[in-house]
Amino acid sequence: MKPGEPVVLYEYRDHWLAELVPVWRASFEAGVGITDPHPIAEQRQYFLERVLAENTVRVAVGGDQLVGFVAASRESLSQLYVRVGLQRRGIGSQLLAWAKAYSSGGLWLCTFARNSGACAFYEKSGFVPLAWGFEPTWQLEDVTYQWSAQGFARQLRTHEGRRVL
Repeated sequence: MKPGEPVVLYEYRDHWLAELVPVWRASFEAGVGITDPHPIAEQRQYFLERVLAENTVRVAVGGDQLVGFVAASRESLSQLYVRVGLQRRGIGSQLLAWAKAYSSGGLWLCTFARNSGACAFYEKSGFVPLAWGFEPTWQLEDVTYQWSAQGFARQLRTHEGRRVL
């Protein structure tokens, strides 16, 4: 994908699975700094049986490649990943904007505390940390974040003491 090239969001279709799972895995490993020991076939199965079954999924396509995806319900953000090397181009923000618009007015999510890039992205996007915990599968500390359309609007209205909205 070339800089400045438009990214289009599409409803997930099965033909994207072969490209989506490696993008997901590489982005996860880069963000968290660990190697996923699970076989790729197991991750595909998890995507189909859990992620896809419990969420609505949108893929971001730029040029001729899948550049990211988001999986969300009306209440929570389950997955949001951008292809390694394409972060900080607005793709994640575009995916998150879709999830916020799709939501019932608020979202919660969990991310690993050591994924400082994700934590900074969510906080910049209006999410507030609610709780810190420990994720037993990965044996890593995690953070639960929450976003509210009303809460975010209030933050914007009082940003730096100025009325924004």
